[in-house]
Amino acid sequence: MSINCMRAVLEAAAKSQPEKPAVVLNDQQLTYAQLFTRVNQVAFYLDELGLPKGSRIGIYSKKCIDQVVAILAVMSTKHILVPMTQFLKTEQVEYIINDCDIKCVLTDQKHLGAIEQSNFAGKVVCYETTRSEIASFEEIYKYYNKPYNSDINGHDNALITYSFGLTGTPKGIVISHRNLIDSARVVSQYLDLQQDDVISGLLIFNLDYGLNQIFCSLYKRATLALHSFILPDDFFNHLINDKVTVLPLMPFNISQMFEGGNQRLPSPELFDSLRIITSSGGNVSAGMIRDCKKQFSQAKFYSMHGLTEAFRSTYLDPSQVEIRPDSIGKAIPDVELYVINENGKECAVREVGELIHRGGYIYRGYWNAPEETAMRFKSVEILSDAVDLEGNLTDETVVATGDYVYKDEEGYFYFVSRHDDMIKTRGFRVSPYEIESVVAKNIPQIKQCAVFGMDNEQIEEEVVMVYSADKEITKKEILFELKKHLASYMLPSKVVFKRSLPLVQSDNNRINKDQLKREMSQGL
Repeated sequence: MSINCMRAVLEAAAKSQPEKPAVVLNDQQLTYAQLFTRVNQVAFYLDELGLPKGSRIGIYSKKCIDQVVAILAVMSTKHILVPMTQFLKTEQVEYIINDCDIKCVLTDQKHLGAIEQSNFAGKVVCYETTRSEIASFEEIYKYYNKPYNSDINGHDNALITYSFGLTGTPKGIVISHRNLIDSARVVSQYLDLQQDDVISGLLIFNLDYGLNQIFCSLYKRATLALHSFILPDDFFNHLINDKVTVLPLMPFNISQMFEGGNQRLPSPELFDSLRIITSSGGNVSAGMIRDCKKQFSQAKFYSMHGLTEAFRSTYLDPSQVEIRPDSIGKAIPDVELYVINENGKECAVREVGELIHRGGYIYRGYWNAPEETAMRFKSVEILSDAVDLEGNLTDETVVATGDYVYKDEEGYFYFVSRHDDMIKTRGFRVSPYEIESVVAKNIPQIKQCAVFGMDNEQIEEEVVMVYSADKEITKKEILFELKKHLASYMLPSKVVFKRSLPLVQSDNNRINKDQLKREMSQGL
């Protein structure tokens, strides 16, 4: 088996730290030895299904210890993991199932109905015992006790995560086992993670930032403390009771924990053991940093910038977060970053151009989407006017990120905008096209519809929908219908009625969203 896979890391951790808590959730916990045993039991069962090598296996469930077992079990086989957030609606899950031809889904009792409603024809395994025809983890743990041997190559595909591409439909990004081990190694290095750390498992395990919580815990033989943010009081209790030392967040989480005023915040001394806070998935405001510094005075704050097509590009050193809070920092180890203008030349200081990522942590490409892959994954030759490539092999791949940035005199990068019109809200990437398509299909009274994002410091951007119809439809009616088809974070926070929508002069088939944004910002 390759050393470049998380399975090898799990085996080594179970051997060296068998009695240490690996994952905890409230009063439940598994040691590394117990985690390894359960992962082997589920992996053995998955192999017995007889699926072809490389079959896609989905996970659609709540956050729990069994979910961590499921993730590591799939990654111990020669199959490919497809994690799906529990916030997705049935038709969105069905889209992903069909797009990558999922053969088996691991789920919980709460989400079992949604899988069955999607007309899924593959194998379903539930964490809890439900019906006799559906296998359960409870039964697997009871009856599957044979030794399990894993044989994984580091270059094999490990998982497919779904985000949103330029066309607006969800696109799966293919990630190898080697990618995952590299990402755990580099994060552990620049954060200086330790074996006695307790890493908060707050983020959902559907994208690489959230999954990296699991992988860094394994890599350092640390403890992963699971938590689902519902109320700020519960969140603070999680930090105190679990003795959390490393806290990965998204900017939206920071807004959640501090909303409502300071009068109910626990004493800062209760969090003296918290030594690291990380934030990715959106821009962090100076106010968010101040709040964190005040409440978690002993913690170093790392602001980071990641990509869909590569694990991470930059981080801002904690010593700089109050000096230049708007910066996304500098390149992480083993990465080179360039800012290129439309002529392929390297931009001057403070000149805006496209960010090009060269070096480590680049993923495989988009699943079954060669056009989207070709748009983002480029030959290193696109840097030929910026760097000396003499003697280099031109089949090296770099990522043309679609992010427009500039670099200051000291080499710090600053994010300006995205090439496409994707909306970043509450840590999620939302496609206006998908929302507009749902409106067109399900609310026939609406003649035209435009969806876009507008700045909101609390959640990065809020989703705004402007529509035209013969007569105004109440926001309540519109949201009632959209809730049937869209995840909660995709629902518009503002719904505006207009008799007609402005069109782009050069293309009367396109709504002029820039004009609508200007009107909205001016209160028109």
